Amino acid sequence: MTVQPIPDGYHTATPYMIVDGAGEAIAFYEKAFGATELMRMPGPDGKIGHAEIQIGDSRIMMSDEYPDMGFRGPKSLGGAGINMMLYVEDCDTLFAQAIAAGGKELRPLADQFYGDRSGTLEDPFGHVWTVSTHKEDLTMEEVAARMPDGD
Repeated sequence: MTVQPIPDGYHTATPYMIVDGAGEAIAFYEKAFGATELMRMPGPDGKIGHAEIQIGDSRIMMSDEYPDMGFRGPKSLGGAGINMMLYVEDCDTLFAQAIAAGGKELRPLADQFYGDRSGTLEDPFGHVWTVSTHKEDLTMEEVAARMPDGD
């Protein structure tokens, strides 16, 4: 049997989040986004050395902060360096669920000029998530024609 270079269940790009409070974050992602915890490896001092969750068909790896190794989360760094994008069947329901679980709305849900309905929130650990449902297939010309002019 040949070993697959990309293991089953994974995609080419897999986010790896550093979180101050990874255990609490996993519980939040389960409640907010319907995540499933796949694995948890304990680290020193009761921290999580490595964990994996799945949201929809995508896996996300994470660990607690380890500042001595240079691993710091958004709160320690003063903001998130990336925005996690979730495409879901019903962004209205999942966005409301995430806010009810403790997320903070950064950008309300709205129909976007590029064909998605989306909204953005910050989780209690400083990570930023955009929850979106694709509503229209548009050409780049149609997107350009709809793009706000910045006024």
